[in-house]
Amino acid sequence: MNNPNESLAAALFSELFMAGQLARSQISKALPKGMELSHFSVLNHLDHLRDERTPAQLAATFHVTRGAMTNTLSKLEWAGHVHIRPDWDDARRKFVSISPAGRAALQAAIQAIAPILSEATADIGDENTRTTLKVLRELRQHLGES
Repeated sequence: MNNPNESLAAALFSELFMAGQLARSQISKALPKGMELSHFSVLNHLDHLRDERTPAQLAATFHVTRGAMTNTLSKLEWAGHVHIRPDWDDARRKFVSISPAGRAALQAAIQAIAPILSEATADIGDENTRTTLKVLRELRQHLGES
């Protein structure tokens, strides 16, 4: 890495990976008993969409295999947090939506992790948080195009 841009990029991604790992660890510990980070992520996504998605669409969104998504959805369905129904036009497909119990579980999870998120952003300040958010969104969009 003789190129200064390569060193800067390596430092950026090193910090991103470490921050991501630390955030996942802290948030996972704070989630309500029985809820995994993958469960929270799917419930949060479905809640924001306010619409149904197929397991394949969810797998693509989260960049996981269909098998991994099926496993997550099975656990969420068992807990009563999602409804999974057949596609009336194509019996091979299913649709997933968040249930009222899933919304309640999501709200409990958000309340549990809110202090961690608030403390972290308070420590770096509003302006730095806004700037970082802008940069991370641009980076995510760039990587999504690749």
